[in-house]
Amino acid sequence: MAFQNLLTEDRGAVRVITVNRPDKLNALNRATLTELHLAFDQAAADDAIRAVVLRGAGEKAFVAGADIAELAGLSAVQARDLSRHGQRLMSKVERLGKPVIAMIGGWALGGGLELAMCCHLRVASEKAKLGLPEITLGVLPGFGGTQRLLRLAGRGAALELTLTGAPIDAARAHALGLVTRVVAPDQLEAETMKLAEQLATLAPQAVRAILDTVLVGGESAIDVGLEFETQAFGVCFSTEDMREGTTAFLEKRKPAFSGR
Repeated sequence: MAFQNLLTEDRGAVRVITVNRPDKLNALNRATLTELHLAFDQAAADDAIRAVVLRGAGEKAFVAGADIAELAGLSAVQARDLSRHGQRLMSKVERLGKPVIAMIGGWALGGGLELAMCCHLRVASEKAKLGLPEITLGVLPGFGGTQRLLRLAGRGAALELTLTGAPIDAARAHALGLVTRVVAPDQLEAETMKLAEQLATLAPQAVRAILDTVLVGGESAIDVGLEFETQAFGVCFSTEDMREGTTAFLEKRKPAFSGR
């Protein structure tokens, strides 16, 4: 289908989803959130797609937050519903079962940083700025920001960023574990796509097992996580891809994974 606020493009086994509201610095309004739900549903359902890159249109912003003009008129009940709508999207991305890479080329603020944090990997330009400035509006992050920032960067960083609302640069974000790679601005797209294409060549079921195991382990006692890992490890041995991977290794060639 044709989206109003998104662009989608397939580059081999990688789907690139672009939030396309550059005149609004790609701010997330309800319509854009709804389209992102559908775009990620489509990516999940397409077996030919093995990795996703999420980006913002233009050079200024990944996503510069929620649409404040829309937020300003919400009642308490409407705000609660919008929060749930956004949180469901972030959980969908996090649990997609395919690696999702946020390509952060500029501002990633508020809902934009929340969207980046639910992605599995985050590649940022050296010029990127990241923050959760909701406190300056008299509210708090509502799309999962307090919880994912806590888990990614720890309690101290989560409190500093949410209480001050001040943005940080890419270097500090990397030091905190908030982004996984920092690259030169003119190399951002090439490096992000190189990573996505690498991930897209891997065994899909093993990739999904890793994503699920890390997610479960991050929310569980270690014994629960270890048992989940053991079960997932066993399941991998029932796949054709496992046979292909081990055979290719012994034959000293690259594996050709089928996803079966």
